[in-house]
Amino acid sequence: MPRVLRIINRFNLGGPTHNAAYLTRYLPSDFETLLVGGPQGENEEGSGHILSSLGIEATILPEMRREVSPWKDRSAYRRIKKIIRDFKPDVVHTHAAKAGAVGRLAASELGVKAVVHTFHGHVFHSYFGPVRTSVFKNVERFLSHRTSQIIAISDKQKNELVDEHRICRSEKVSVIPLGFDLSKFREGQAEKRALFRRVYGVADDEIAIGIVGRLVPVKNHGLFLKGLKHVQERTGKKVRAFVVGDGEERENIQRQAAALGLSMAHATSFNGHGFGHGVNGKPVVGRADITFTSWVNEIDIVHAGVDVIALTSFNEGTPVSLIEAQAASRPVVSTRVGGIENVVEDRVTGLLSLNNDAKGFGENLLRIVEDEGLRSGMSAVGWSNVGERYHYSRLVSDTAKLYTELIG
Repeated sequence: MPRVLRIINRFNLGGPTHNAAYLTRYLPSDFETLLVGGPQGENEEGSGHILSSLGIEATILPEMRREVSPWKDRSAYRRIKKIIRDFKPDVVHTHAAKAGAVGRLAASELGVKAVVHTFHGHVFHSYFGPVRTSVFKNVERFLSHRTSQIIAISDKQKNELVDEHRICRSEKVSVIPLGFDLSKFREGQAEKRALFRRVYGVADDEIAIGIVGRLVPVKNHGLFLKGLKHVQERTGKKVRAFVVGDGEERENIQRQAAALGLSMAHATSFNGHGFGHGVNGKPVVGRADITFTSWVNEIDIVHAGVDVIALTSFNEGTPVSLIEAQAASRPVVSTRVGGIENVVEDRVTGLLSLNNDAKGFGENLLRIVEDEGLRSGMSAVGWSNVGERYHYSRLVSDTAKLYTELIG
C-alpha cells in the first residue's frame, strides 16, 4: 500500500486546509495518508472543526510557524525527518511555502521516491519588497530541483510560476484546481438566509454585501471600504456590508472606515462561533454601514444571507470565498488578480476590475447594487460554473493519478 505524508503550513481556515483535508480523507483506500502541520497563527481561526467533521486526526508540529525562524525551522526540519524515517512514505506532498521548504528538503535528503508540492498562492508580489521577494524566488527555484512535480491550482498560476517568475520548467507543473464539498451551499438556503438576516437585523429591502477572509494587508480591505463609500454616495438603496474574518489589520481597517465616515458595529455577543448562540429571536448587533463579524464557522449561512460577495485582494491563488459564493448562487465583485479570472467568469458570474482600481471596483459594486436583474442573472449561473470543476472528487481523482504515475 503506497504511503503519503502530507505536510501543511498550518491548520488555519482557508483553501490549503480544505485541500489537504479532503485529500487525506478521500484518497482511494489503496493509499495510506498521514497529515501533519503547524498550528494556526495568533490572529487566525483554527480549522479543527474541518478535520473533526471528516474524522481526521492530524499531527500538530508546534515548531512549524509561518514566520521565518532559523531555530524553529531547524527543529521542524528535524521532526519531519524523524516522521519520514518512521512512516516511510512513498510520496511526500507539501502544501504552501513553509511546509514546502522544510518538507521538501527533508524528503529529498532522505531519498523519498516522489516529492510533490502545491502552490496555494505565492509571495512573488504584493507581500514584500523587491530584495526579499528576490530571495524567495531563488529559494523556490532551488527547491524545484528537489521536487518531482509541482502542482499549480490554476492555469494562471502555472503561467506565473513558469513564464513570469521562472521558478521551474513547464513540464514540471501540473494544474490541479482545488476541490471542496460544496453541497452545503445548496441546501436549506431560505432558512439559512432568514437566520442570518435575523441575527444581524438585515431587513428584506436591504442589500447585504459580504467580504470573507483574513484581515491582512494582501487582502486590501481598504479598497472595499472605498467601494462601499462610492456606492453609498450614489445609490438610493439601503446597503449593508459585512466583514467576515479577523486578523492583524482589523484596527487599521476600522480606522480607515471611520475616516470615510462609515458607521461600524461589532458582533461581540455573537463572536463568530455559532449562529445558535446569543440570538433569542433578536438581532445580535444594531444596524450600521459595516458589521465586523470576526470568524464565522458556518460560512454557508453567511453566503445564504448576503446578496453579493466581494474580494479586493492584491494577490490570490484560488479564492475559496468566490467559489463558495458561486456555489451559493451569489454574484461576485472582485479584483482581477492571480487565479480569480479562472474562477469567476467576468460579466457572467461576477464583475472584475483592475488591481487596486478604486473607481473601477466602486462602479462595479454600484452596478451590482442598482441592477436587480443583473444580480439575478449572475446568481442563476454560479453553480454551473463551479459545481463540477471544484468538487473534491475531481481533486482526489487527479491527485491520485499523479501519485500513481510518480511512484509507478
